[in-house]
Amino acid sequence: MTQTYAGPLPPPDERRRLRESRALTQAQVARRLGVSRATVRAWERGRSTPSGPRHEAYARLLADLADLAGPTAGQASAAAGPPAPRAPEPPPLTPDQAFDALYAFCAPALVRQTYLLTGRRELAREAVERAFQLAWQRWPEVARDRDPGGWVRATAYEYAVSPWHRFRPRYRTPEPPPADPADRALLDALLSLPPSYRRTLVLYDGVGLDLPELAAETEASTPAAAGRVTRAREAVAAYVPELADPAALHRRLTELASTERLRADAPTTVRTVGERRNVFWTRAAIAFTVAIIGATGLTLRSAPTHYEAPIAPAQAVRGVPVAPAMGPLSKAEQNLRAKLHREQANGPQRLAPEPG
Repeated sequence: MTQTYAGPLPPPDERRRLRESRALTQAQVARRLGVSRATVRAWERGRSTPSGPRHEAYARLLADLADLAGPTAGQASAAAGPPAPRAPEPPPLTPDQAFDALYAFCAPALVRQTYLLTGRRELAREAVERAFQLAWQRWPEVARDRDPGGWVRATAYEYAVSPWHRFRPRYRTPEPPPADPADRALLDALLSLPPSYRRTLVLYDGVGLDLPELAAETEASTPAAAGRVTRAREAVAAYVPELADPAALHRRLTELASTERLRADAPTTVRTVGERRNVFWTRAAIAFTVAIIGATGLTLRSAPTHYEAPIAPAQAVRGVPVAPAMGPLSKAEQNLRAKLHREQANGPQRLAPEPG
């Protein structure tokens, strides 16, 4: 018998357990309820709670799943006697395997989403790879995060919209636009938005986050995030009037991101490049530190050990008489000059001694 009610919902963990008991995915539940997969994920994690008709539909769905799932674990064990032996649990994933699984699940879609932010294919791939390299560098922190995919997505978006890329030679020239005029018009409309509005629109209408998740990821209040979504939609609709409908905008964003065949490198390559970069920067930091220590030691070695008074600047000497100017010759000086002129003019004869 199907139970229909709109009372309190079960705890978030129980909601997830009921869905998994019937082997349903979050996307399938979202389609049945007419919401996004991110909304169902938020409900199952306790981040948000449905209200109104959605609350009633979700409660009815969970009640149906509870009826189909049968009695709870405690009731089933009491009725069935001693429990059957459990199957051996699979061994836990190693950090490499967990990282590769996260990369394989998130990277393809994340590259397409980042392309909507930048309009550059190479920059989109670079941003996603750098984000995953940073995630591998901080893997203990990322692995314990409630949403590792969201952590990587936020890091990739921050890197992609950084204003410093405009100064890089490889990104000074624009890339070839999409071949389809409609795709080109949508991409131009997106790139005309401020980076914060563009990111908000891609997350809300492209990825499918709800407003609380959107506000948390963009570090804004919920009213501010809602205002950005509204203004971004209005700007895109003014540029492309046929995208005034949010459903049409969501569909066109998905199509534009899927049209470009964007692929990221293999997870092993990303991990290897990230480890090499970490080694390089570690060695560079060590070399810089050694250079600073060496320069400091050389300065201390060559520094003077006692004070030497500086040499006083030169000063003008006063009281020296001025050199006299040449005046007219006296009578005696004139006679001497005449006598010298009458002597032999030049040569060794003038210096030759005369016999006594």
